[in-house]
Amino acid sequence: MTKAEIVQALYTRVGGFSKKESADIVDLVFEMMKETLGRGEKIKISGFGNFVLRDKRQRPGRNPQTGDPIKISERRVLTFKASQILKQALNPKSNGNGNHASPSAPAVAGGPVTDGAARSMDGAARPAASPSVVSPLGVSTPPPVATASATESAKE
Repeated sequence: MTKAEIVQALYTRVGGFSKKESADIVDLVFEMMKETLGRGEKIKISGFGNFVLRDKRQRPGRNPQTGDPIKISERRVLTFKASQILKQALNPKSNGNGNHASPSAPAVAGGPVTDGAARSMDGAARPAASPSVVSPLGVSTPPPVATASATESAKE
């Protein structure tokens, strides 16, 4: 997601702001985050995670191309640690039959397919009546086609 997409989402979902005002709000939030991190303070966003700035000391290293020893200079690094709520939203609990789909979580392309098709151990689909995969945008697409080598390896 880009900053422009965040501005557009704020403009359409919240309403009451012009696109310019929405862009100014997004810019202000990011500017406040930069200033806070610049002072060495943590940013804690409930239900999302923590941004922490860490100071790394100078340390020895090696040039990967030549193998020559070098000194890696001291620097600040930004780390993000996701909250448990965000982790649970991204990794829904298993519903008991091996699929990780939850009733409230949308189906994700490339993720678990809940089209009713029987699956082999390697996840290859056996034909079903009307299989489809729903993308995060709600668009129904046909599932990936199992190749002959995938079905043969599943038999082994």
